[in-house]
Amino acid sequence: MDNTSTDELEQEELNLSSSLVEEQSHESQEENEETPRAEEEHKEKLLKLPVGRVKIIAKMDSDVNLINQEALFLITKSTELFIDSLAKEAYKYTVQARKKILQKRDIHQAIDNIDALAFLEGMLEQIT
Repeated sequence: MDNTSTDELEQEELNLSSSLVEEQSHESQEENEETPRAEEEHKEKLLKLPVGRVKIIAKMDSDVNLINQEALFLITKSTELFIDSLAKEAYKYTVQARKKILQKRDIHQAIDNIDALAFLEGMLEQIT
Protein backbone atom coordinates (compact mmCIF):
# COMPACT_ATOMS: atom_id res chain seq x y z
CA MET A 1 0.00 0.00 0.00
CA ASP A 2 1.10 3.49 -0.64
CA ASN A 3 1.12 6.36 1.84
CA THR A 4 -1.93 8.10 0.42
CA SER A 5 -4.19 5.08 0.86
CA THR A 6 -2.89 4.55 4.40
CA ASP A 7 -3.54 8.20 5.20
CA GLU A 8 -7.03 7.95 3.74
CA LEU A 9 -7.78 4.85 5.86
CA GLU A 10 -6.54 6.55 9.01
CA GLN A 11 -8.63 9.62 8.24
CA GLU A 12 -11.69 7.45 7.65
CA GLU A 13 -11.15 5.66 10.98
CA LEU A 14 -10.88 9.01 12.75
CA ASN A 15 -14.10 10.21 11.13
CA LEU A 16 -15.91 7.01 12.19
CA SER A 17 -14.68 7.17 15.76
CA SER A 18 -15.59 10.84 16.12
CA SER A 19 -19.08 10.18 14.73
CA LEU A 20 -19.53 7.33 17.24
CA VAL A 21 -18.51 9.61 20.09
CA GLU A 22 -20.99 12.25 18.90
CA GLU A 23 -23.80 9.66 18.71
CA GLN A 24 -23.08 8.41 22.23
CA SER A 25 -23.04 11.91 23.69
CA HIS A 26 -26.28 12.74 21.87
CA GLU A 27 -27.94 9.58 23.24
CA SER A 28 -26.81 10.35 26.79
CA GLN A 29 -28.20 13.89 26.47
CA GLU A 30 -31.55 12.45 25.36
CA GLU A 31 -31.59 10.11 28.36
CA ASN A 32 -30.83 12.97 30.74
CA GLU A 33 -33.52 15.18 29.22
CA GLU A 34 -36.41 12.85 30.09
CA THR A 35 -39.73 14.55 29.87
CA PRO A 36 -41.83 14.78 33.02
CA ARG A 37 -44.39 12.53 31.32
CA ALA A 38 -41.81 9.80 30.70
CA GLU A 39 -40.58 10.10 34.27
CA GLU A 40 -44.17 9.81 35.53
CA GLU A 41 -44.75 6.70 33.40
CA HIS A 42 -41.56 5.20 34.79
CA LYS A 43 -42.77 5.84 38.36
CA GLU A 44 -46.14 4.27 37.59
CA LYS A 45 -44.44 1.12 36.34
CA LEU A 46 -42.82 0.80 39.75
CA LEU A 47 -46.23 0.59 41.37
CA LYS A 48 -48.75 -2.22 41.55
CA LEU A 49 -51.65 -0.38 43.14
CA PRO A 50 -53.71 2.02 41.00
CA VAL A 51 -52.52 5.54 41.75
CA GLY A 52 -55.90 7.05 40.91
CA ARG A 53 -57.67 4.89 43.47
CA VAL A 54 -55.11 5.75 46.15
CA LYS A 55 -55.65 9.45 45.38
CA ILE A 56 -59.42 9.06 45.78
CA ILE A 57 -58.96 7.29 49.12
CA ALA A 58 -56.48 9.92 50.33
CA LYS A 59 -58.86 12.74 49.38
CA MET A 60 -61.58 11.14 51.52
CA ASP A 61 -59.73 12.67 54.45
CA SER A 62 -61.20 16.12 55.10
CA ASP A 63 -57.74 17.54 55.86
CA VAL A 64 -56.44 16.67 52.38
CA ASN A 65 -57.26 19.09 49.56
CA LEU A 66 -54.36 18.70 47.13
CA ILE A 67 -51.82 15.92 46.73
CA ASN A 68 -48.46 16.41 45.07
CA GLN A 69 -47.58 13.70 42.49
CA GLU A 70 -44.41 12.77 44.36
CA ALA A 71 -46.34 12.47 47.63
CA LEU A 72 -48.98 10.36 45.92
CA PHE A 73 -46.25 8.09 44.56
CA LEU A 74 -44.74 7.71 48.03
CA ILE A 75 -48.11 7.00 49.64
CA THR A 76 -48.86 4.35 47.03
CA LYS A 77 -45.44 2.70 47.33
CA SER A 78 -45.62 2.76 51.13
CA THR A 79 -49.04 1.13 51.01
CA GLU A 80 -47.73 -1.61 48.72
CA LEU A 81 -44.81 -2.28 51.06
CA PHE A 82 -47.12 -2.36 54.07
CA ILE A 83 -49.48 -4.84 52.39
CA ASP A 84 -46.52 -6.97 51.39
CA SER A 85 -45.18 -6.99 54.96
CA LEU A 86 -48.59 -7.83 56.45
CA ALA A 87 -49.12 -10.64 53.96
CA LYS A 88 -45.70 -12.15 54.69
CA GLU A 89 -46.31 -12.04 58.44
CA ALA A 90 -49.75 -13.61 58.04
CA TYR A 91 -48.32 -16.26 55.74
CA LYS A 92 -46.03 -17.43 58.55
CA TYR A 93 -49.15 -18.39 60.51
CA THR A 94 -50.62 -20.09 57.46
CA VAL A 95 -47.51 -22.27 57.17
CA GLN A 96 -47.56 -23.03 60.91
CA ALA A 97 -51.12 -24.34 60.56
CA ARG A 98 -49.94 -26.45 57.59
CA LYS A 99 -52.40 -24.73 55.27
CA LYS A 100 -51.89 -23.53 51.73
CA ILE A 101 -54.37 -20.68 51.68
CA LEU A 102 -53.92 -17.50 53.69
CA GLN A 103 -57.13 -16.82 55.62
CA LYS A 104 -58.54 -14.03 57.73
CA ARG A 105 -57.58 -15.82 60.95
CA ASP A 106 -53.91 -15.78 59.86
CA ILE A 107 -54.08 -12.02 59.48
CA HIS A 108 -55.72 -11.79 62.92
CA GLN A 109 -52.90 -13.82 64.43
CA ALA A 110 -50.28 -11.61 62.81
CA ILE A 111 -52.00 -8.49 64.13
CA ASP A 112 -52.34 -9.96 67.62
CA ASN A 113 -48.76 -11.24 67.87
CA ILE A 114 -46.76 -8.44 66.26
CA ASP A 115 -46.49 -5.22 68.24
CA ALA A 116 -45.93 -3.05 65.16
CA LEU A 117 -49.35 -4.13 63.83
CA ALA A 118 -51.23 -3.40 67.06
CA PHE A 119 -52.84 -0.30 65.50
CA LEU A 120 -54.85 -2.65 63.24
CA GLU A 121 -56.63 -4.42 66.11
CA GLY A 122 -60.35 -4.42 65.50
CA MET A 123 -60.07 -3.20 61.91
CA LEU A 124 -60.93 -6.53 60.30
CA GLU A 125 -64.25 -6.65 62.14
CA GLN A 126 -65.20 -3.31 60.57
CA ILE A 127 -64.53 -4.64 57.06
CA THR A 128 -66.63 -7.82 57.24
